[in-house]
Amino acid sequence: PEVCLRLESGPCAAAHSPLAERNGFLRMLLQSRSMELCTSCLTSLGPFLEDEIIPEVIPMEIEVVDARIMLKDDSPPVYPTSPGPVPITLAVDHVVVRRRDDGVFYLTASPGKDSAKQEKPVPVPEEQKAPAASVSPAPAAGARGLQLKQVPELQRELQTMKLALAEANMDKARLLQEIRKYNPLFQL
Repeated sequence: PEVCLRLESGPCAAAHSPLAERNGFLRMLLQSRSMELCTSCLTSLGPFLEDEIIPEVIPMEIEVVDARIMLKDDSPPVYPTSPGPVPITLAVDHVVVRRRDDGVFYLTASPGKDSAKQEKPVPVPEEQKAPAASVSPAPAAGARGLQLKQVPELQRELQTMKLALAEANMDKARLLQEIRKYNPLFQL
């Protein structure tokens, strides 16, 4: 299933948190799902979230695995000559949103097989540190061969970045021209 929803209440929910026994515990799993949302749908949620009564806190856990959300701006364009906004695609690999008893939402990303692990540096005792004179400044021959193999790839990447920068500069000039059409005194 793409969406799984489970609401627990009573003594069995106490395993999740002390408040869950009284208010319940909500668990939701959303996996392998692609969806399109209009930004007007998101902005219209505001009135539903505003209330004079402070709601009870329900502890919950929402897990999103392998989801794609495309946000489309369906508002009328500000400028009639504008081509319109480009849809934004959010790709979510694995995210867990937890709401604890204090009412705060905690957003955590589960480390996947593709993510690089961030390791803390381990302090080395003074006795084990190598003297500065014995450290060779020249890289090993194998490292040089690896660096030479990376040069063409890095040059291609540099060319791609140069093209993207040129395109961004052209877009900037076009936007400034569009702004100055409506406000000739505009300065950046």
